[in-house]
Amino acid sequence: MDKRKALLVGAGEMGRHWGKNLTDTAAVDLVAWVDVRPEVATAAAAALGLHDLHIGPDLERAIAETRPDFVVDVSPPEIHHAITLTALAAGLPVLGEKPMADTMAHAREMVAASERAGKLYMVSQNRRYDRGLHALRRLISEEIGTIGILNADFFMGEHYKGFRAGMASPLLLDMSIHHFDAARFLSGTDPVSVYCEEFNPPWSYYKGNACATALFEMTGGLRFTYQGSRCSDGHHTTWDAEWRAVGPKGSATWPGHGAPSAELVVAVEGDFPMLRTVSASPDTELPQGHVGGITYTLRLFLQALETGVTPACECHDNIKSLAMVHAAIESAATGRRVTIPALFS
Repeated sequence: MDKRKALLVGAGEMGRHWGKNLTDTAAVDLVAWVDVRPEVATAAAAALGLHDLHIGPDLERAIAETRPDFVVDVSPPEIHHAITLTALAAGLPVLGEKPMADTMAHAREMVAASERAGKLYMVSQNRRYDRGLHALRRLISEEIGTIGILNADFFMGEHYKGFRAGMASPLLLDMSIHHFDAARFLSGTDPVSVYCEEFNPPWSYYKGNACATALFEMTGGLRFTYQGSRCSDGHHTTWDAEWRAVGPKGSATWPGHGAPSAELVVAVEGDFPMLRTVSASPDTELPQGHVGGITYTLRLFLQALETGVTPACECHDNIKSLAMVHAAIESAATGRRVTIPALFS
């Protein structure tokens, strides 16, 4: 694989993670770091020992002066649209942080821009690749059968001081996108409709609604129920949530870490079934945790550039997970069940 030149947009907390990820990757040469606060990008680059790269606030100028092979967008969600369109218009593939966009209209424009340019636009949905999540999917497929019930619970007390603290929907838009995408991955289904309520308890340290409860209907009749909170201190779940999947042969659970397990029906005698327990060992070739996930995401992106094979979380697929987010937000705002249109079926 030839070494490819990367341009990074965004020097916040996640931008610094990506700066290290790019510089630690032998197949990549980081040639430019763009941020509206050049002094922040300069400090982030210096912390990584980088002193000979373009730093500035102007993406178009950075592209013209450094001629990168691809762009990594780690800007806030409301900026993703402008960054992605500019990069694709310049003929550059884009690897963008989740969520894809702040609105569905913007997301559709970004997908259309990828089609016009004929260039890859992939979303870094890094938790999609967690080894425990993949083990749970395997357990469902091999032991449980076609599931009809899927549940995820997410409770975290994250006293975040950055841009998320002021978002209108810091849970649904910024975090639940991971869990909604995981629900699609685990079940092999797509969303049909949702009823959702989001709210903010009196003690919340977020300006917007940091809690939500949602019921999704998925293709095939599956019901996916979700409870989440970003302002629940104590007894935290993991960032990957706690999962339960129920099918004709039994139930599988995963606490968000380690190996998932299932209880399968052996026989029914009287009122209750006899059960046996099985587990699925996670594949250690797959990543674990946040940092491992973004490293794996970059590897898949580079492989896609090299081979032309469409990677997981390419924009035509990831927009379906984003549609779940925006439909849930709309349902919470209107108090009504919202139908989710089919996208790129």
